[in-house]
Amino acid sequence: MDKAFINKLLVDVRSGRVSVEQALEELKAFPMENIGFARVDHHRAIRRGQPEVIYAPGKKDKQILEISKKIVTSGCDVLISRFEAARFKQLSKGIKSVQYFPDARLGLILSGRKKKPLRQTKRLVLVCSGGTSDIPVAEEAALTAWVMGCPVERLYDVGVAGLHRLLEGKELLRKAAVIIVVAGMEGALPSVVGGLVDKPVIAVPTSIGYGASFGGLAALLAMLNSCASGVTVVNIDNGFGAGVAAAMIARIAVEN
Repeated sequence: MDKAFINKLLVDVRSGRVSVEQALEELKAFPMENIGFARVDHHRAIRRGQPEVIYAPGKKDKQILEISKKIVTSGCDVLISRFEAARFKQLSKGIKSVQYFPDARLGLILSGRKKKPLRQTKRLVLVCSGGTSDIPVAEEAALTAWVMGCPVERLYDVGVAGLHRLLEGKELLRKAAVIIVVAGMEGALPSVVGGLVDKPVIAVPTSIGYGASFGGLAALLAMLNSCASGVTVVNIDNGFGAGVAAAMIARIAVEN
């Protein structure tokens, strides 16, 4: 349940359009509902200001469907991460309104009749990627921030192998409130961006690279040792975590 749902319910009770008994029926599964294999958190949207998130790997299609239905019925949006295309086809048979973003491997179900997530800030989140191979993780970050109510722009394929490509996007770097930088290989791009801007930079190492990149460990260690002060680092391939962090920062950012 989100704040809008609770506010409307309280207003309806006060006006007499909804009885106390009806309101109690609406709230009977609040804030947590035990459905046997899972405990659905209906309170997350109010407590955290984000949609409920279902991590798809390890879950059966039927479990994802049942959890999703419970959440949407209570007035919350649902984001499904690491969601493969074949599994989306199965879910769409049970929930027609589910949207799929193949590059990011994300599913999205909006509650009510919303066409897109509600805008919660005007502050821009910019997502940069080192190379095109990093785009899946970058898209996971970008779409997560968008679902959490932020305007999002992208600046892709601007890695250190050709720094003039990054400088071409200097206007976006200037406008952004928060910048997410996604890179594999040696993971140098966040340091470059961090040295150019006066705003938070969230670095995301990816598992892209040849053998000595050790599945993203080389990029992770490089980002943790960034010579640009103020660069924050999330885990390897964790575009979702970067998107959440960026959205939370953008929503509390104050205009200069």
